[in-house]
Amino acid sequence: MIEVADAMTSAGPQSASEGRPTTRSRRGAKLSIVIPMHNEEQVLNMLFQRLDEVSARLGLAIEFVCVDDGSRDETLLMLQELAARDARLRVLPLARNFGKEAALTAGLDHITGDLVVPLDADLQDPPELIEEFISLWEQGYDVVYGIRSDRTSDSVAKRLTAGWFYKVFNSVADYPIPPNTGDFRLMDRIVVDALRQLPERNRFNKGLFAWVGFRQIGVPYVRPPRAAGTSSWASPALWRLAFDGITSFSTTPLRIWSVVGVSAAGLASLYAAFLILRVLIFGRDVPGYASLMVVVLFCFAVQMVAIGIMGEYLGRLYQEVKGRPIYIVRK
Repeated sequence: MIEVADAMTSAGPQSASEGRPTTRSRRGAKLSIVIPMHNEEQVLNMLFQRLDEVSARLGLAIEFVCVDDGSRDETLLMLQELAARDARLRVLPLARNFGKEAALTAGLDHITGDLVVPLDADLQDPPELIEEFISLWEQGYDVVYGIRSDRTSDSVAKRLTAGWFYKVFNSVADYPIPPNTGDFRLMDRIVVDALRQLPERNRFNKGLFAWVGFRQIGVPYVRPPRAAGTSSWASPALWRLAFDGITSFSTTPLRIWSVVGVSAAGLASLYAAFLILRVLIFGRDVPGYASLMVVVLFCFAVQMVAIGIMGEYLGRLYQEVKGRPIYIVRK
């Protein structure tokens, strides 16, 4: 049983729905399914078997835009063989591994459909849910996203860190994202066209999906284990993605250190006044070496953290100014 999260009562982009959505019809529409891939040879046959079963029930034209993100196994060769037998499949090989955010951007840039569904190849986002997504799109929603209501297939560490990330991100970001959502969603072409107008190089697509707005609604689902193979996402990559997301959509970390600096200056002024009064009242005083070193080292540590955070923002500005393309297509 699929439970639909009401767009009118939930926080985040779900609350962007105002008024009554206009109904649509899927008749004559075309669906583009964008699938970024990196070393997915073990799951390809299962993936397209499931997609064929789903496609037969949807009642609309379909294309599969498969982006090979610099795979080192037989993924690209298998995709080319499948494309030779199935005219619906389009293969977009990138010149190297640019990362999932860039690969998804490449796929969105090359779709031709009226509806677009980004889908992971590992089948942790069940393609059978697309039919429910389309039904809600017909009710007038521009974005229908999946909510991972049950993530027991993930490790405890991953569930905890994911929960922390959503709490931190939504507490500092100007445009919060619904907790436990990924890239799996259905978007109207008008939403994709809006996303394609955003030129930033450091992409955090979940944040961009929330930023563009439009009428959005969530569909909770139980996330199954990976169908085969191993994930390309290691812990360092996930941490980098999380930090990219926070720095791309919030300047709160910079503001925090402004507050810390003002507070430290105020405390220092009060302590200086205390020392002056103590000398005036009790005479000359020689401060202890230990307490002095504690204060100096603490201030030094605070300054290094502040400089590090400013460096992260400066590094992202440097990447944007260079204006390099987000991805390069091999052919």
